[in-house]
Order: sequence, then C-alpha cells, then structure tokens
Amino acid sequence: MGNNDGRKIFTGASKYVLDTELAKIVNISMALEMPLLLKGEPGTGKTTLAHAIAEALNMPLIVLNVKSNMKLVDALYLYDTLTRLNDSRFGDTDRDVSNIEEYIRMGKIGQSFVNDERVVLLIDEIDKADSDFQDDMLDILDQMEFDIIEIDKTMNAKFRPVIIITSNAKKDLSDPFLGRCNFHHIAFPSPELMREIIDVHFPDVDQKLETAAIQTFYRLREIEGVEKKPATRELINWIRALEADPDFDIKEIDKVPYLGVLYKKSQDYQIAEYQIRGERVRRVGRLR
Repeated sequence: MGNNDGRKIFTGASKYVLDTELAKIVNISMALEMPLLLKGEPGTGKTTLAHAIAEALNMPLIVLNVKSNMKLVDALYLYDTLTRLNDSRFGDTDRDVSNIEEYIRMGKIGQSFVNDERVVLLIDEIDKADSDFQDDMLDILDQMEFDIIEIDKTMNAKFRPVIIITSNAKKDLSDPFLGRCNFHHIAFPSPELMREIIDVHFPDVDQKLETAAIQTFYRLREIEGVEKKPATRELINWIRALEADPDFDIKEIDKVPYLGVLYKKSQDYQIAEYQIRGERVRRVGRLR
C-alpha cells in the first residue's frame, strides 16, 4: 500500500474558508492516516470539506452516501448476478460467464481501494447506519483490505484514502467507532467568518447588501420554534436571489423577500413569516 500525496498541506480551497483549528485537525488526520469524524448542524460545511480537500490537494473524490438500509458489503462490492444470468442466456457478450470475477463491481469503499492514486473518501451521514455497519466498516478501513467471498480473493488498498466521515448526530456512535477516529465539531460560522465566506462566493458583492443580508440572516436564525434554521447554503442562495432581482431595494430587506430560499419547510416558513410581519408592525408603531 502506498501513499502518493507526499506532504501536502490543506489550507482551504477556492470556495471553502476554514478556521485554523479545523485546518490543523485535517492535516493531522492525513498525517496519522486516521479517519476524521465531523459533527455539526446541517449547513456548517461538513460534506463540503471533503470536496474542498479533494480540490485543494488535486485528489479524486469518492462519496459514499450512507442509507439506513445499506449493508456494508454494498459499499465494498457487488456481485452482478443479473448480468451474468443474461450473458449466460443470450450469449451476446465478450465476457467469460464462467469467470465470476468479471461480474464483480466495486462499491464506493472498494473503488477507493483499487484507485491508482490516493483519493478522498467521504462517508456521508454515518449516523444513518446501524452500529454493526459502523464498527465493521472501520475494521475494513483499519486493515485496508476486504474479502470477496464469491471468488475467494482479498482486495488490498493500493493507497490509504483520506477518510472524512460526517454525522448529523441523529444516532449515537459507538465508543469503539469514536476511538478509531479523530473528531472535530464544526461550529456555525460567526458573523465575521460568514462575511469571509460570502466574500469568497461574491467577491464583487455590494458591501451594504452584504452587511444587511448577514444581519438579517442572523436575526432570522434567532426565531424560536423553527425546525431547520437557515444555514450558510441558504444565505448564499438568498444573496444570489437578491442580486438577481433588478427591482430589489435594499431598504426593503426587512421584508425578507424570497423567504422560501431561506426556509424550505412549510411550518418554518409560516413561523418566520409571522415573526417578520410582527416585527415590521411593531417597528412602524414605534415610528408613529
């Protein structure tokens, strides 16, 4: 097993701003060849981090989106029995139907093992899987090998992937799982860091618009009773919507136009709309 990334250091990417602490844990995890487990509320950039590492270090990215009903073997390989059956019935193929190995397809973890260069392997939302899946997966990633029982063959990783694992904390992860990972909690960006993030996405943004949008955004995040608060992605899309509207007047930003860009759940939308309308009524009352 090799390691062809040399001594690459991750300091961020063209669209990803990160703080010093996160940069350090990413680089330490790569140096120690340990998975990095990321937690934090949705929209804090957990998944995007893996994309940013791949972009910055010029490495291929392989994404395993974990599902609740997924079996570990699905992430390793698939024995394509249906294609083999069709080949044996119709015979219009160059494949040798007696050779089972021709019908073995690599899953996402398997693909990261057989790739000819070191890759970034993103295992997204591991908390959707049961504890057996989690622990068995880390056994595979520790040993960097797995068996394909149909052909009695052991697959060894050519290069140890850079492994980023995300969790939305819907389920507790087992102690053995946590013990095998480095951990980092990505806090929601402060308004100052958020301004840096917005500047990366909108280098020519009107400063008055940026300031007003960020202030409004953080005020909206304080509304109680909302199930899913707007996150960074929603703010970026909201600014994009405001910039795209030729009739938008910054004086009207308190009305929060395009509220549906910020809130995607009907109940959250209604709660926010009620709150915004109430604030405006109170403000007008004070001015009279």
